[in-house]
Amino acid sequence: MKIATRSTQGGGLDRTRDAVARLVLERGPQSAAALAQTLGLSAAAIRRHLDALVAEGLLIEREPRPTPSRGRGRPARVYALTDAGRAAFPHGYDDLASTALRYLRDTGGDRAVTDFAEHRASELAQALQPQVDQRADLEARADALAGSLSANGYAATTERASAGVQICQHHCPVAHVAAQFPQLCEAETRAFERVLGTYVQRLATIAHGDGVCTTHVPVRNAAAPAVVAPKAPPTALSGRPSL
Repeated sequence: MKIATRSTQGGGLDRTRDAVARLVLERGPQSAAALAQTLGLSAAAIRRHLDALVAEGLLIEREPRPTPSRGRGRPARVYALTDAGRAAFPHGYDDLASTALRYLRDTGGDRAVTDFAEHRASELAQALQPQVDQRADLEARADALAGSLSANGYAATTERASAGVQICQHHCPVAHVAAQFPQLCEAETRAFERVLGTYVQRLATIAHGDGVCTTHVPVRNAAAPAVVAPKAPPTALSGRPSL
């Protein structure tokens, strides 16, 4: 397991922080003293690693649970994994989902996979819809959709483009599975159309190797210049000045 941190320090420090986090995962909440003893580090050194992991949101410091054998004095505080820290470790969710979809395809055909993708997209649309005001203009709806996507774990932003708005998803929870089953991306795009109430175009996806999932939302320019009729060519005159 390699924990991604914003630290710019050397690989040795990163490996030690990985070891600290793994000990907490395997043994449950640990005190700084217990971690230092297990890893053969000084208390000061282990606290620097713990502080960095806490700052990254991977560990949290808290009071230990009470035990009947606790003696006098205030017990040492312990460090426990947060949800983000637990998610940083490898897991088999992607493999399980891929296996389930392959079984679905083998037993029910591609139609069964498409039906599942549409069902998932419908649930996603229901989760996103309440945050998007259909009375707002399309740009505001796109901004609201990006905010709702972020609240659901997609880390989305919007960028203005020459012909509309682009919704950029910097994280995709199902990217590895969608790489094998593009029906998931296709259904998700249609879910965005339902939420926004307009046509959208998927330009890029993380599942296909792009850095960001990008969806273009065309926005009609309300300030388009008025069309001016061309002047009629001058008519032949008899040579007399007009009255």
